[in-house]
Amino acid sequence: MTRKLSITAWGLLAALLTLSNTGCFWVTTLGPHTGFVSIPIPISPYFQDKKEVEWWNHERYERAPVLGPLSAGGPEIAMDEPSDDEVMRSLEKARPVAGGLPMLHEVQRNNVRIVKCKIADYIDPPRQVPLLGPVQLHHAHYKCTVYFTETVRVGWPVPHTLVDEDCREVLYIDHNHFHMVGNVDMGPCPD
Repeated sequence: MTRKLSITAWGLLAALLTLSNTGCFWVTTLGPHTGFVSIPIPISPYFQDKKEVEWWNHERYERAPVLGPLSAGGPEIAMDEPSDDEVMRSLEKARPVAGGLPMLHEVQRNNVRIVKCKIADYIDPPRQVPLLGPVQLHHAHYKCTVYFTETVRVGWPVPHTLVDEDCREVLYIDHNHFHMVGNVDMGPCPD
């Protein structure tokens, strides 16, 4: 019995030493020893992709930039209409594609055509905004119509394919940005 216990103890010690020398544990790593926190935990690609999409939307589409002042006699219309990427991301947020189970239930949007139409373009009167100073808010509202063919493939219990060739979604996208007001080039600060 004692011999069996000692063989088991030596085996557990050898297993512990083997695991501790793989580079993933705290025994062989250099630097601060954080215990079990230093062991990497696998993260699903779904959550990683979700965070990347949130950052992309924040960086590209969810900010209101501050532009230079409007010049006298210059154009006072918004020049940038929504990009196709912004329209498709808005469509995915408004109406996500259902399904996504390969060979069981798949949904595809094919033959996509986007029509963009500006419906409003106006500038608010100047006002004081904290951390920005005197600014004017420029509004541009767009109506985006997305035409596409939706294909639904169901693989179980009865395999079949449904094709809707006349799908249409209407999205309203707002582009807002600030324009500075007044003399913005004040030069160096007086001491």
